Amino acid sequence: MSKKPIGLFDSGVGGTSIFRAIHSLLPFENTIYLADSKNAPYGEKSKEDIIALSKKNTELLLDFGCKLIVVACNTATTNAIKTLREKFTLPFIGIEPAIKPAALKTNSGTIGILATKGTLSSELFNSTFHQHASHLKVIEQVGEGIVELIENGQIYSKEMEELLESYMQPMISANIDYLVLGCTHYPYIIPMLRKLLPENVTIIDSGEAVARQTKNVLIQHDLLRTEENLNPKNEFYTNGKVSVLSEILNGDYPVTFKNF
Repeated sequence: MSKKPIGLFDSGVGGTSIFRAIHSLLPFENTIYLADSKNAPYGEKSKEDIIALSKKNTELLLDFGCKLIVVACNTATTNAIKTLREKFTLPFIGIEPAIKPAALKTNSGTIGILATKGTLSSELFNSTFHQHASHLKVIEQVGEGIVELIENGQIYSKEMEELLESYMQPMISANIDYLVLGCTHYPYIIPMLRKLLPENVTIIDSGEAVARQTKNVLIQHDLLRTEENLNPKNEFYTNGKVSVLSEILNGDYPVTFKNF
């Protein structure tokens, strides 16, 4: 079982930020990544649609023989992971906005959250928010348009720059000192956010925490692969533009088109 791959899926290429964190911590693990770019962004869809797409992605990863599945999408996690855990028997790792560390560390008492509409309106997000940040001033911003630009290979476009500037200005005015990224696509815009935000603002994403949790769950289920002399196999599938996925991976990994 330990030689079987870790499966990851996202509404496109964003979850590769989670893959990078997992691969860095667990370099001997085989992985299979599904980029459901055809249906991106999930954040604008109904809960029922998100659950249906998440089930479909899970079933395909099960067909590939995955031993564990990382739902590398905040929107899919907050809307569908409970259903996935009820329906399927293998372990699931989810992604949530890192509200807790921001809430614990803020000095100004004001934090910003940039996330999709689907994440910000979910029950899981609201439960986490009230548990950790209800005493703080929180500036929530729906990142409308960001995922679409990333999926079209326009990360460093003028349109992206203008969009981010309009989203960050209210947060800067409110004196945030932490910005929580609530979508796995968003780590790829950190260089642009750094240019817009004051130096004292710390940007937090969930990648490293998810990687640590993945390792812990693999150990708990005796699924950790430790054969250091064997090269891992990392496979990437997309039903969108192969060139966009390949580019965001810097061409380091082979990408295959699969209509799913």
